[in-house]
Amino acid sequence: MHDATPGYVPAVLEANRKLVVAIDGPAASGKSSTAQWVAEKLGFRHVDSGALYRAITAARLRAGGSPDEWSEPSVLAVARQVSLRPVERGFVALIRGENADGEIRGGEVTREVSRVARMQSVRDWVNAEVRRAASGHDVVVDGRDIGTVVFPDAQLKIFLVADPWERAKRRLVQRLSRRPTDAEIAEETERLVQRDARDATQTVQARDAVLIDTTYLTQSEQVERIVALARGVTSRRGATSPVDGEADSR
Repeated sequence: MHDATPGYVPAVLEANRKLVVAIDGPAASGKSSTAQWVAEKLGFRHVDSGALYRAITAARLRAGGSPDEWSEPSVLAVARQVSLRPVERGFVALIRGENADGEIRGGEVTREVSRVARMQSVRDWVNAEVRRAASGHDVVVDGRDIGTVVFPDAQLKIFLVADPWERAKRRLVQRLSRRPTDAEIAEETERLVQRDARDATQTVQARDAVLIDTTYLTQSEQVERIVALARGVTSRRGATSPVDGEADSR
């Protein structure tokens, strides 16, 4: 006879639940690149919530006007031009049906995306889109609120942190494709510290999240650590998720 305790999930149903790996952390902590690599190794789909915020920001920039004067309704209106299209192992953000990946990674979008991400109605819209994309799949999802609001019942939650200087250096290496100077790192570090202060209310570690400080880890090391944790979860559940990198055909 099954336990009637509220919240109880029969073992057979728990074993068949799709696995959600939720990765959160401050700006430039490597959430997206790490999540993508983890998803590849596990054979899961990758959902990048940050790409949606960036696409909405790019769409609002296209509409014109000073970012300081953007109203929440005006940003939410352009959000409806944005969608996620499934690709081989994940999703790509579209604006008016067109791939805008290059545009959403640009400097202007990077400067303004945090103001968009603070708008509650926009956050609600993005969270609903992320849940819709993830539905029915084993997924690795990254972004703000992922483990606390979007997927509070995720079977594995990761919170990535790193020293601001290291985060700044990594971001610049990715952006410039060269070793940045100390002056460039110092300037980017200051921007990240300011961004952290603005994002403080959204950057919250879930109580049951595994904290990983990546300051002295290579990306390969942090990925392998998360993959091992995910495989441990599937082993305990007795699930049949594709945790050895084989394609998910479901």
